[in-house]
Amino acid sequence: MYRGKLTVVGAGPGDVELITLKGVRALASADVVLYDALVSRELLEHAPKAEKIFVGKRKGCSAYGQEQINELLVQRAQLGQHVVRLKGGDPFVFGRGAEEMEYAAEHGLEVALVPGISSSVSVPASQYIPVTKRGVAESFWVITGTTREHRLSADVALAARSNATVVILMGMSKLPEIMEHFKREGRPDTPVAIIQEGTTGNEKVGIGSVSTMVGLAREQQLSNPAIIIIGEVVRHRARLLQLQQEYGNTTMKLPITV
Repeated sequence: MYRGKLTVVGAGPGDVELITLKGVRALASADVVLYDALVSRELLEHAPKAEKIFVGKRKGCSAYGQEQINELLVQRAQLGQHVVRLKGGDPFVFGRGAEEMEYAAEHGLEVALVPGISSSVSVPASQYIPVTKRGVAESFWVITGTTREHRLSADVALAARSNATVVILMGMSKLPEIMEHFKREGRPDTPVAIIQEGTTGNEKVGIGSVSTMVGLAREQQLSNPAIIIIGEVVRHRARLLQLQQEYGNTTMKLPITV
């Protein structure tokens, strides 16, 4: 007897065109789609025959707790349905996709993963900020700003001591604390970018430095969902704009430079 299947699909960073073809095919074959708050509703059009269930969080309010989501995934799949769990970015980068797949597998279900384009790399790239650049940054950290205990990850302090690019997700509530770590390491002038709702029509960008970013974020009302990028690679954005202007290419509209 067919017991159904769970496919965890990464929707990408926000722009509906940045989902993969494999992800679109999975949606087309879905009987049920459980989707998160950061997933564009337009993507649900790729699942015309599926029941759509919102299981995300908005402003700290959860439609379903994680245990309820796990149970719902299993219940529907055990009815012989193809369940697609649609998650923003890449499900294996702070997306809890691994936990949900493990729970389903423990209940004897077939599981599959369709990777997504991670916001940790693609959102900076969409604003012309590379996370690595020869001669500038040889590596990069991707860190969650808030742990399960609602504290700042200890990895931020370690990253602040390196020359690597530091990308922090879910960190806006800890922004002053994050900037303090970099100040203590003698890096007040290190460039910082904050990109809110990256790759979407509601995108907002703030560019400053470790010493100015807290005030700038307050002034521009930058908030979650946002990505914080810290490192010399942020300067690439302004350099690119300068070159475009020198050659008369004015289509790039980039607010605020370091």
